[in-house]
Parts: sequence; C-alpha cells; structure tokens
Amino acid sequence: MKKLIALFAVSAVASTSAVAAIALSGTASVSYDDNGSAASATTYDADLLVTGTAGATTVTVGMDVDGSGADSTSGNNTSQKPSITSSTMATTIGPVTVTADMFNETSIGSDTGAGGQGYEGSATEDTGVTISLDAPIGDATVGVDNSGNVTISGTWSGITMSHTSKSAGDTTTAAGSIAGMDVSVTNKAGATTWSLGTTVSGVGLTLASSQKVTATFGLAGNTMVVTSVPARASAAAVATVAGVSGTFATTVKASYATVAISRSLTSGATLAATYNTFDDSLTLKASVAF
Repeated sequence: MKKLIALFAVSAVASTSAVAAIALSGTASVSYDDNGSAASATTYDADLLVTGTAGATTVTVGMDVDGSGADSTSGNNTSQKPSITSSTMATTIGPVTVTADMFNETSIGSDTGAGGQGYEGSATEDTGVTISLDAPIGDATVGVDNSGNVTISGTWSGITMSHTSKSAGDTTTAAGSIAGMDVSVTNKAGATTWSLGTTVSGVGLTLASSQKVTATFGLAGNTMVVTSVPARASAAAVATVAGVSGTFATTVKASYATVAISRSLTSGATLAATYNTFDDSLTLKASVAF
C-alpha cells in the first residue's frame, strides 16, 4: 500500500510539472554618459519578468530590480527595494479571452518636454478585467470587448489591416510589403502617421511621417545605426477629460542626429557607443538580455 501511495505521489508531481511551467527572463544594463560639457553620469537598469503558464492560463509579473523601489512609509527611493511594475493574468474560455490587470499604477507621468502622457490614473482605475470575444468570419476576425470596442482584422493579399471602433476615436492600421518596401499606415481619430522601410545595398532605411530617418548597416562585424531627428515644435498641454489621458506641453527642440555602434560579445553581452550631436555627448552602454 505504501508503495502504491508513493507511486501515485510521484505520478501526480510528474503530471503537474508537465502541465504547469514557470519561465524567467529579463534585461540588465549599465551606461556611462559623458554628457558633453555637463557632468558625466553612470546609470543602471535591471528588470525581471516571471511568466507562469498552466494550460491556457498565463500569469506574468514584472519587476524593476535595480533598487529603485519606493519606501512604503516615506515615499522616497532610499530603501533600495525592488518594485513591481506589472501583474496580469490571462485565460481563455472557448472563444472568450479574459485578462485581469492586478497592478495599481498610481504614479503621475514625468514631463520630458516631449508631450508625454500627463496622467496615468489612480489605483482604482488601473486595475480591472477585460473580456473579449474573437470570432472568425471568412478571412476576417471580429472582436468585441467589455468596453464596447469592436475590432475587425485580417490579412488580404499580403496586407494586414485592422479597424477598431471606439468612443475615444476609431483607429485603422494597414501594414505590408509592397515591391520590397515595408509600409505601415495608422489613422487614429483622424490623424494619420506612416512609416516606410526598405534595404538598399545592405543598408536598412526607415522614413517616418515625423520626418525621422534611420539607416542601419553592418560595419566590420558591428551594427551601426544613424538617426536624423527633426526639430520639434511647441504644443500646448491637453487636459484629461472623462478618463481619457491628457498630455503635458511639448517644448521646442532643435533637430539633431545620433550615431550608435553596437557589437555582440562572446560573453553574451552587447556593447554599444552612441554619439548625440544635440549635446555633443558620448554614451557607452553594456547590456544583456536573458
């Protein structure tokens, strides 16, 4: 009888291991920036993602582990604690997908002068459950979620298209490869943006509607990326209305260019050097992803 019980326990453990799985992944980097004529600085970043899977259910927890977690009593960063950055659970019930956001994002977005998001919500607004239903109809997939947003998507003649109808403004996207050129177009609430990408003599070129141009090519075993960033005009702040996030004001910034050279090392890390003409600065960065 004892042998039978032991055999059953081993079988149960083996069965559980086959069904459930936990995966760890993350990134880490250290950067030195001479900051041109300003004082030099060294920065660090380390993030960890824990993913647990059991059948059709997945749980993910993201962590910032480079000691930037805030002290729960004083609200400062002197405690050097890791902090949770995300926590979600997703599962499927037939054609229905249920996603639960279990992490309270209560911080206010910082103003970088680039018109960043001005409001990230309160604790009660950031957690919640989204229920969506996707149903194939011919070559298209029709989806609807509990917010009333309806999405129609599919791929026709090599072009992938998606249209989402929602109260905050419809969004339509189209992307595909035409005559060797990658084309992407997005129209959101009446505003259209686009990007073009192609390869010429081994050089990858990308042009965006913002007039940003990027060239990527190999150089003696290294990868070099040259980017031209257009000047930025000023724009007034947009207030948050009825739960729709507003933005900070955008400040004027002159055009500039960056040159980044990176190389994968045998150690598994990547070493990169970036020169920025805006402040005549050079940044050295060592990073690894696992």
